[in-house]
Amino acid sequence: MDKKVVIATHDGMFHPDDIFAVATLLCLLEKTPVLTTVIRTRDEDRLRKADFVVDVGGAHDEKNNRFDHHQAGGAGKRANGISFAAFGLVWQKYGKDIAGSEKLAASVDQKLVSSIDAGDNGIDIYKKNFDDVEPYLVGDFFHNLRPTWQESIDSLDTKFLEAVAIARQILTREIEHSRGSLEAEKLVIAAYESSKDKRVVVLDAFYPHQKTLGGFSEPLFVVHPRPDGKWNVGAIRDDEASFKNRKNLPEAWAGKRDAELASVTGVPDAVFCHNGRFMAVAQSKAGAIKLAELALSS
Repeated sequence: MDKKVVIATHDGMFHPDDIFAVATLLCLLEKTPVLTTVIRTRDEDRLRKADFVVDVGGAHDEKNNRFDHHQAGGAGKRANGISFAAFGLVWQKYGKDIAGSEKLAASVDQKLVSSIDAGDNGIDIYKKNFDDVEPYLVGDFFHNLRPTWQESIDSLDTKFLEAVAIARQILTREIEHSRGSLEAEKLVIAAYESSKDKRVVVLDAFYPHQKTLGGFSEPLFVVHPRPDGKWNVGAIRDDEASFKNRKNLPEAWAGKRDAELASVTGVPDAVFCHNGRFMAVAQSKAGAIKLAELALSS
């Protein structure tokens, strides 16, 4: 622990961009025997002496670990047009080292990093369906960690470090979930390929599957075991971020459970069907498969 490393970002109000950029570097450096200090400043002399500078300084110099995007012309864009902010610039250089592979780093960028960068650069990535309702984004959460106008701003630096600790946890869990999804992908594809009727795919475990099965044209329903020992029937969607099913479960099943659902379906161990008609539950694998087959012909 003889070596000391300084990470610098701007002072004042914090944002998800600088929070996650610092969190990413702390994840990187935790694997090395160094003593890390995070400072928040705009003092040019202190910035010049820092080992890493993110979201401040007016320069993007990856070789020298300078990761700002506020300079004229910005710091580049992704292929999809989303400009890089500090989080994305840091992840672009070190994401592979932290996640363990280029493919996994790209998955995390798609799920988390790009969204944060878009918000920091004023780029809209969704459309509102309701005038009076908005999604609650991760950026909203971190914004609310700031002091309100009625509270003292003396706690800003402390609040920033608290936010960084939370961001590290989010980033770590996103890496693990992305890793799990990528590892499950080949198992889901194998189940699809071995299905005689590719409209119903039966999985032997609760793998992440919506994105993978949504990439094939045939699947309408998936059957898989649940953590509670029961079996699930789920509708497949073209877009995993949407609730628009390729085919809904029968309307007559909606909201029914136990004996009532068993009577309507003719499946003795049917347990429940969601009002949204995107999932139903049976006690057994055979019962769930039967529900899926009935839904196909409805």
